[in-house]
Amino acid sequence: MHAQLTHQMALAPTGDIVIACAGAAVVLGALALFFGALLSIVRSDLTGGMQLVWVVFALMAPFLGSLLWFLIGRRGTQRRPGIA
Repeated sequence: MHAQLTHQMALAPTGDIVIACAGAAVVLGALALFFGALLSIVRSDLTGGMQLVWVVFALMAPFLGSLLWFLIGRRGTQRRPGIA
């Protein structure tokens, strides 16, 4: 019994590291989606007012706003030439 408990305790930090790495990957992915959406909104051919609406929406609800921009908002827009 004691050996089994010791073995389980020795494995616990590995599980914690895996969970922390998975959490970090999710956070980094969400940040990449957010900043990618902001860049895409600013470089789109939308009027200034619509760009402002999308940017505010992305700032108010970072994950949902960014996701909706890529799913719905980008459909009818063209990318403006500029910074690569």
